[in-house]
Amino acid sequence: MSSPRDTLFSLPAVDGSASAEVGVILMGLDARRLLAGLGLASLFDDPGQVTLAVDHARHDAPLRFSLDALVAAGTTRWLAARDALASAGGPAPDSASLRLAWEQTLRLLGDCDLDPAGPSTVAYLAACWLRREEIDRHSP
Repeated sequence: MSSPRDTLFSLPAVDGSASAEVGVILMGLDARRLLAGLGLASLFDDPGQVTLAVDHARHDAPLRFSLDALVAAGTTRWLAARDALASAGGPAPDSASLRLAWEQTLRLLGDCDLDPAGPSTVAYLAACWLRREEIDRHSP
């Protein structure tokens, strides 16, 4: 019997969604940076702007927010959203294709009853959901 898992590696399609590429980038961030991005996401509507702001905070560039404050805000947002995500879809997608798992997770988020969430919040919540075991270890 074959496994339901997608274990094939594939390059992105030329006409693939930009959102999936955002997901690939976000999935490369460590847990603290994901939580900080989620904390900052409510202030911006663009995942790229959030990622740059988190990177500035990480390097102690002048901001009104410290990295620890952003991580705390992201942790609060994650804990508020986690149960809704779990009840909407169960476990994170089990796929070797990050892009496929990303698209599945975005659909899951669309089915959740979350507070109004812009594209940054959705992107960071999706990344946190896909890496939820690691995120949970950083969320007291």
